[in-house]
Parts: sequence; C-alpha cells; structure tokens
Amino acid sequence: MAPYIHGRRNLIHVIELRETLKGLIRAQNFLYHTVAEGSQILWVGTKRQIKGVIAEAGERTGMPVVTERWIGGTLTNFSVIRSRLRRLEELEKMEEDGSVNQYSKKVIASLRREHRKITRNLSGIREMTSIPGAIVIVDPSREDNAVREAKKMGLVVIGILDTDCDPDGIDIIIPGNDDALRSVRLLIETLVKSVEEGAATHRERLAATGAAERTDDHPVSDEPRPTRQRTLPRPIRALRELGTEEESGLEAEDRRIGPRVTAVPVGEAPTAEVPKE
Repeated sequence: MAPYIHGRRNLIHVIELRETLKGLIRAQNFLYHTVAEGSQILWVGTKRQIKGVIAEAGERTGMPVVTERWIGGTLTNFSVIRSRLRRLEELEKMEEDGSVNQYSKKVIASLRREHRKITRNLSGIREMTSIPGAIVIVDPSREDNAVREAKKMGLVVIGILDTDCDPDGIDIIIPGNDDALRSVRLLIETLVKSVEEGAATHRERLAATGAAERTDDHPVSDEPRPTRQRTLPRPIRALRELGTEEESGLEAEDRRIGPRVTAVPVGEAPTAEVPKE
C-alpha cells in the first residue's frame, strides 16, 4: 500500500486522497457501464459496524449483498447455493400453508432452525439468479475467501481497503478507512449513485427495445393502404383543364394523325373513316 500513502504522523499512516479520488472515479465508471449492460453487482461487507451500510446499498440498488459470514462456494459452487435457496422457499411455503404442523414438535423445531440458518446466511443473495458482473468488497483482507473466489470466476473486484491490506488481487483499489462508519458510508453512497444511474439507463434501453418490438408486431389492418397520387405532367393537366380528359391517348393521337383505317377481311378493300367535325 506504499503508493497510496501520503505520509505518516504519530505512527499513523495518512492516505493519499488523490489516489482515493482516482480509484473512486474508476469504480464509478465501471459500475455504471456494468449495470447499464444488465449485470448485477454483489456488495460484500461483514464487519459489524458496516453491515447496515451494505444492507442499505443492496436495498437501494436492488442488488445482492453479503453481510454475514461468507459461505464457501457462493461463486464457485453456485448451483449448490441455489439449491439451498430453493430449500428456503420450500420451508416458507410449508409455513404459509400450514403443512409443517403435520410433523412432530421436534421435527418442526428442526425445520424452523434450518429456516433461520438459511435466512441468516443466504437471504442477501436470494435474488442473485446468476454470477454477478462485479463485486464490491469492504476490507478485502477480512474477505479473502470472497476475493479468491471472485478471481477464480474472472470477476472484477472493487475494494475499499485500508493501509493494512494487501492490494494484490484487487482490480480497482479505493484506498480509505474501512473501519470508520462515516468513511465507508461516504464511499459506498458514491458508488450506489453510479449503480442507480446505470440501472436507470438499462431500464430506458429495455423500454425502447420493447416499444420497437411492439411496433414490429403490430397487426396489419384489412383496409387497403392509401395510394399516393401521382403528379400529372403539365401537358396532360392542360388538356384536362380544357375538358378533353374523356379522350384517351390513342384517340388524341388519331385526331392528330388523321383518318383511321379499320381492319377488314382478306380480299376486301379497306375503307377509311373520316372523323366527324
């Protein structure tokens, strides 16, 4: 963390705020574009004093969060995690329809204990239906398992880390105090705004795509389409103004040429018709 330290005062390292601002801007841009493309962001922070901040960030953005102990395999063994979430849905359905009452008291107590355990550990990622596009971690030294799984899955890791952390494995580093509530809240709220803007852009894009699809799928009416009127040439317009629109082009041509010869059987002389004045 030496490149991110401004100096030392009374055995306390002072963080370089320029580096904090640089990392924050990089994280904002990346989160905006990631969410605008439709990917999810996973917020991770299990410290007691920052659990509320992480939970609030998840509620505001509608993204999954991890505020309790990181369960091994949350990313690398996601299918098993989804099976446990399906088990949670089964237990909740049993409570709703009252089918849990058909068991003995001992079994009911065991089922309710299992329900509380799954809810405590996995309720934050209940809406995470696929691997997220990025992960935001507060104090990566504490969440080393999460960092390891994210790197194994090829996810971008955004870390808020203090001078006692190892920046290796963190793609976007935001140096800052990861213990103080006010410091973490300030940084997380800044990132949350970028996620909200990206989500709004994604919704607008989906709305525009839906409108275009509805336009393409619009049924064609049985009524004939209106034809476009052709603009007549100037000589024809002049003839129609003179009242000769009833004459065809052939009749006009015959009048200009002269008498018209009619076809007669072979062996007879043709006769000419002189047009009447």
